[in-house]
Amino acid sequence: MKNIKEIVGENLQLLRKERKLTQLEVAEMFGYSDKAVSKWENGDTLPDLETLYKISAFYGVTLDFLTHEGDEKIKAQFRVKKSNKISIVCLLVSLIWMLATIIFVWMGMTADNWFWQAYVWAVPASCILLFYLNHRWGRRIYIFYIITVFIWSLIAACYLQFLSYNLWPLFILGIPAQISLLLWVGIKDSIFPKKDK
Repeated sequence: MKNIKEIVGENLQLLRKERKLTQLEVAEMFGYSDKAVSKWENGDTLPDLETLYKISAFYGVTLDFLTHEGDEKIKAQFRVKKSNKISIVCLLVSLIWMLATIIFVWMGMTADNWFWQAYVWAVPASCILLFYLNHRWGRRIYIFYIITVFIWSLIAACYLQFLSYNLWPLFILGIPAQISLLLWVGIKDSIFPKKDK
């Protein structure tokens, strides 16, 4: 019979691979080094209880899931939850685009002004939703891409909304915002140092 460290290690490895995360990405999320995550997965050490709880919450599983071996029903249920999360994300984003379509049609029928900009505004609105959902369920690497699309789509939406004012200098504001985002991604390791436990 396997000891608890080996069982937890195997389950942590299964969850990480299901999410297609590297040990380094998991380590950065929880403030540890990749060596510490490797030790957990090999069954050499266990994370402290608080970290174990945070990991279970991140993956959307119970502590019971992490401490029991080989129960394929529970592991299959985890895979179903993952596909449910993807479906929820798609459904919520489609609701934003449905709302943009309703606004477009309603404005065209009532005000005889086909408000096509509603579709442009749907892009940054979708990014806000994706940022929130990615923060809860997704991978940290996607945050950079979501924020990038948000910055440029918001600028484009403002520009197109007020086209008659010729606000092209707004695009110049996007350049320092994008550079700041790149720098933030580049220095995040020094801001959030890893713990080697």
